[in-house]
Amino acid sequence: MKKTPSTTPTIQVIERMFALFDVLSSREEAISLKEISEKTGLHPSTAHRILNDLAMGRMVDRPESGSYRLGLRLLELGNLVKGRLNVRDVALPAMRELHKLTAQTINLSVRQGDEIVYVERAYSERSGMQVVRAIGGRAPLHLTSVGKLFLAFDDPLRVRQYATRTGLAGQTKNSITQLPILERELAQCRQYRVARDNEELELGVRCIAAGIYDDQSKLVAGLSISAPADRLSDDWLPRLEATAREISVALGQRV
Repeated sequence: MKKTPSTTPTIQVIERMFALFDVLSSREEAISLKEISEKTGLHPSTAHRILNDLAMGRMVDRPESGSYRLGLRLLELGNLVKGRLNVRDVALPAMRELHKLTAQTINLSVRQGDEIVYVERAYSERSGMQVVRAIGGRAPLHLTSVGKLFLAFDDPLRVRQYATRTGLAGQTKNSITQLPILERELAQCRQYRVARDNEELELGVRCIAAGIYDDQSKLVAGLSISAPADRLSDDWLPRLEATAREISVALGQRV
């Protein structure tokens, strides 16, 4: 019987390469071969051989003899991956899992100007919602949980300019229409990194939201749970935040 060649040597090289990348990524400046060897536990000659191979592929740079740092090829590859990422495609599987847990409508929204736009959703007839916001639907920032997240992490002057432009028009008796009240609410959003809509856009519907961030830790979208006012539970908050983090990590955020 022909013996199957062992794959152990190849796997070992890959594991060592990952260890080298981890060390190089831990510092912005170049690192000496001696320190790399100490941190990875690799013999200097082994680390040197692998680093030289990586340098040939531009995965690693040698700014000077005996020191190494991550190479520009990694940036090129990273940008290719980033360009292919679509927040809707990344978020939808996690949104469906969150919907299974809560049996309520899960919304993915982004900011466009003074409004949020619903770009994806996960829901079913069992959610009990009177109205499910259509994909492509819009709503004022200050009346929605996701919109408040975007305002909360905006510059205070820009928030005041938003209030002037929109007049903070309300849609229900619970709508926030006064700037001082809105500013207090936004301060809470910044503190807890979640936001709420307490029947402010639509009577009978409450929402809670958590932010989704990209590889620059920039807020790019919001994930929200919408439910009948008497059914929304704070017990869902930890899972909502965990789902938003999961999507953020998939978009490149480092946590």
